[in-house]
Amino acid sequence: MSPRGRLTANHWGTGVVTVRDGRIVEVAAHPADPDPSPINGNLAGSLNGRARILRPAVRLDWLEDGPAPARGRRGPDPFVEVTWDTALDLLAAEIARLRQSHGNDGIYAGSYGWASAGRFHHAQGQLRRFLNGQGGFVASEGNYSYNAALGILPHVVGPYMRQVVDATRWSVIAAESDLVVMFGGLPDRNAQVSDGGLGLHRMAGNLAACRAAGVRFVNLSPLRSDAAEGIGAEWLAPRPGTDVAVMLGLAHTLLAEGLADRGFLDRYTTGFDRFARYVTGEADDVPKDAGWAAAVSGLPAGRIARLAREMAAGRTMITCAAGLQRADHGEQPLWMTVTLAAMLGQIGLPGGGYGIGYGVNATIGNTQRPFRAGALPQGRNPVRRAIPVAMVADMLLDPGGSYAHQGATHLFPDIRMVWWAGGNPFHHHQDLNRLRRASQVPETVVVNEINWTATARHADIVLPVAAAQERDDFAAGNSDNALIPMPACAPPPGAARTEFSIYAALAARLGGAEAFTEGLDEDGWLRRLWDETRAAAGRTGVDLPDWDDFLAGDVIALPDPAPDRVFLSGFRDNPDARPLPTPSGRIEIFSERVAAMDLPDCPGHATFLPVRDAVAPDAAAHPFHLLSGQPATRLHSQLDNGALSRAHKVGGREPVLIHPDDAAALGIRDGDVVELSNARGRCLAGARITDEVRQGCLFLWTGAWYDPDFDDPHHRCRHGNPNVLTHDLRTSALTQSPAAHSARVALRRVDGAVPPVRAHEPPVFVPWPRARGSVTSGAAPSRPGRPAPPSR
Repeated sequence: MSPRGRLTANHWGTGVVTVRDGRIVEVAAHPADPDPSPINGNLAGSLNGRARILRPAVRLDWLEDGPAPARGRRGPDPFVEVTWDTALDLLAAEIARLRQSHGNDGIYAGSYGWASAGRFHHAQGQLRRFLNGQGGFVASEGNYSYNAALGILPHVVGPYMRQVVDATRWSVIAAESDLVVMFGGLPDRNAQVSDGGLGLHRMAGNLAACRAAGVRFVNLSPLRSDAAEGIGAEWLAPRPGTDVAVMLGLAHTLLAEGLADRGFLDRYTTGFDRFARYVTGEADDVPKDAGWAAAVSGLPAGRIARLAREMAAGRTMITCAAGLQRADHGEQPLWMTVTLAAMLGQIGLPGGGYGIGYGVNATIGNTQRPFRAGALPQGRNPVRRAIPVAMVADMLLDPGGSYAHQGATHLFPDIRMVWWAGGNPFHHHQDLNRLRRASQVPETVVVNEINWTATARHADIVLPVAAAQERDDFAAGNSDNALIPMPACAPPPGAARTEFSIYAALAARLGGAEAFTEGLDEDGWLRRLWDETRAAAGRTGVDLPDWDDFLAGDVIALPDPAPDRVFLSGFRDNPDARPLPTPSGRIEIFSERVAAMDLPDCPGHATFLPVRDAVAPDAAAHPFHLLSGQPATRLHSQLDNGALSRAHKVGGREPVLIHPDDAAALGIRDGDVVELSNARGRCLAGARITDEVRQGCLFLWTGAWYDPDFDDPHHRCRHGNPNVLTHDLRTSALTQSPAAHSARVALRRVDGAVPPVRAHEPPVFVPWPRARGSVTSGAAPSRPGRPAPPSR
């Protein structure tokens, strides 16, 4: 049996669940985990909290007037709680209406996010399977985390996901590296999570082994704690958005002092001479030497030059944090990382080269799965249209408008229904005030949720779903070597249901129930997926138990297929026999393909381009760089109403880190309520004074549930979500990736009374006598009218 109780799996690790009187009261870390995440401490409080959605609910105006653009009412409107039959009848009728009047390309199911770690009860997979069986939907492509890498790196060195899977292992770095230079740091809080579940946390131990072996670390980040305290990293804090300038200064020193490996560049790369003309200033009369880099970044010129020499003197691993690409021109630090590593000539050698995204996932460089576990098949989407994931507001506000992507021109679809499941766009999207305006455009918004987040509050139909701990499943992380049983530990509260049961009931109303279920119930599907997993394991020589024994048992650790992997070692050994999947088969320091697109925001080689807010006309009015990142107290916005997350708030608001000198100049003391503002929005936060952050920078953690004050003319967020301040521009026309990390703000102390935070409370519920099956009214069933929506 599992230790002390039933197991559960989350993206932050394995938990042991304690249940009393049918309620989850505690989730502890698995005792075998050497460095467990504390995030399990949020689960009990969130699943049993006041914000839990207990019954289906429909927005009052949508019931009164029928499906139509909301004209600002999504968000502040009250809801009517209804029975499941009513909710499903209404939703089935709306799907049928939209398919007939506008076709399936009027339905957008851009659902995105770190939903359940389970292989079967995966929110987006379930929704896509259902909609694919009903004629399809407009999808999103890419992600918010590393979309620029997905878009630029195939032009430079090959698909990004191969670089994740094949990343040089930290055990190799400990044995072979002299120096690790970390652009954007390597925050250990990020390395606590992994998509699809996680058996053990290995990063802290592997970094400790590097330190014990004498590996030296340099952390280039505006936040000192972006490097784990135990590795003793030297802290260099460049101005945000200037990492490419620092790398160019390093490259100039390597070139000027004859430290670049011309033999490697000639054999394994193409286009270096074009890039060299830019670095030396031959192309634009601006030499990118250490002095120039110092003026741009704020780092000492002498330290930049010495660092270049240190990198060339020994075996050096260059890492680039995923966060650097979520900024203006985010493709450039990625391309420049590859270029700088190529100049050192150590790509493909043990302990040398580069890694992009170390720490974005707990398994990168730490372990890998030996086979793919079974998963719910999603089928084929008959609608062949998809938009870049960060362009949802653009799509809704500009139906039929054009946009560029990867050198081609596309048109936005005319979306009438939006369906979110397993994600929280009112957390992860940028410029939330603009997203609020966009969210009013569709005729119908559907949300599957556990809690009353802002996304649920901006819906028309809200479907309460069971949490991962309230249904049987199993976890097998996308890049982890563990299989984790996930037995149901408690029943879902109220009327919450599994998403499979919701879609099966909808399919029965719309036709296609047999195609969706294939004649299986949830237990039948789980047994099928486990049988597929056992078969895949058997092909690798691993014998797994049957389903019942596994579900009642402990974590199963699988063999690591490549514990000594070195990224691109095969290419280095024989570039002719193992060419890269680029046009030249080599590393493209200059890309003819990208250059031919003639994009001013993404030239043909790595280039320094300034942050847009920094050169805007109102830059002086917004003197602080706003930084945001993954907190240690939750995964993104998940379970923000849990005990751990709430315990780290400041007066109930998200903490913002402020340098002591900046705080003193503004008369701000630790614990004060402060307002961050710019032309896009405003939010309140709680001041935390610390020298961990670079002067001139503010660090506001992501994930505080968006809490707009509709009585305030700016809809100021009372809780401290940084995305009310970030812009909704893209990194470039090449990848159309989010660039939210390039925002500037003003800061002031707030004196006097401040509004209370309402983010963790449910919305207002009202009775509606005409509502068919209304829970709050008990009225006789009657179907509300469905007037035609207004023309656009």
